Amino acid sequence: MHQVPGLVAILAYDGLCTFEFGIAVEVFGLPRPEFDFPWYEHRIVAVDQGPMRAMGGIQVLADGGLEQLKSAHTIIIPGWRSRTEPPPEQLLEALHQAHAGGARIVSICSGVFVLAASGLLNGLGATTHWRYTDELASRYPSITVDPDVLYVDSGQLITSAGSAAGIDACLHLVARDFGAQVANSVARRLVTPPQRSGGQVQFIPAPVSRTPRNDLSGVMQWARERLHEPLDVGQLASRAAMSERTFLRHFSEATGLPPKSWLQHERLARARELLESTTLSSEQIAEMCGYRSVESFRVAFRGSVGVPPSRYRERFGAR
Repeated sequence: MHQVPGLVAILAYDGLCTFEFGIAVEVFGLPRPEFDFPWYEHRIVAVDQGPMRAMGGIQVLADGGLEQLKSAHTIIIPGWRSRTEPPPEQLLEALHQAHAGGARIVSICSGVFVLAASGLLNGLGATTHWRYTDELASRYPSITVDPDVLYVDSGQLITSAGSAAGIDACLHLVARDFGAQVANSVARRLVTPPQRSGGQVQFIPAPVSRTPRNDLSGVMQWARERLHEPLDVGQLASRAAMSERTFLRHFSEATGLPPKSWLQHERLARARELLESTTLSSEQIAEMCGYRSVESFRVAFRGSVGVPPSRYRERFGAR
């Protein structure tokens, strides 16, 4: 049985970042008749008094003011109007109170500067758009800024990179609340790939050539069909008709991950699906996903997902 996910409060402000705001509304505010369990309740929360203009000449009406944050289980900060403009003290105080009450806070792109100004990120890791990471690290040295990743999950606080990475961060939160299958269903409705791992790089410097020699999609699908086998880089490179060095370079450029990390991500994604949809034992799932022992599977799963396989199944498994 799925837990009621509670209220998602999406901040709106004068100068609102329209795309980031739209991501939050699309994921958490859209009705989901395809699911037979309660979806998120959502409200638009005004940071500023009076009319709030969004980029593109749009005006936004809110459901209430910052007092709404007291009852929020999740708060979304969809960008911020200016990295150099201090956020209002009333907003920072409301975020502190909500955080102390257990609310999760998600920032998209430049929204991290609001969290940074609040001090809630002190001593934690965070990310933002690759154009702003140096500035964030310089202005807030107590934050460990990772300039490469799509998002950083610090438990109550999730920070994401440039605009589209907000989709991945929001889907990641859906997966935390409802499991991978539900998150993938939301992704399909968005017509976007399933939620990417937060560790993937933000910025791929050059597109991979579309010539048959450099088309890695066939190799990746071949590997997905053989996750139960002990695959290595040599096998993948041979399948792609490349030397290992060339394959490593092209694969990392195409996916943002080295092949071993990509394989680990695919194996764990398959394991989550099996834990949610079958009654197979951990030993069987470990074997089907290519782990040499159930112990190594449990260690890898807990390190990635945050809970052991048994706990994950208790929460998200089919009833």
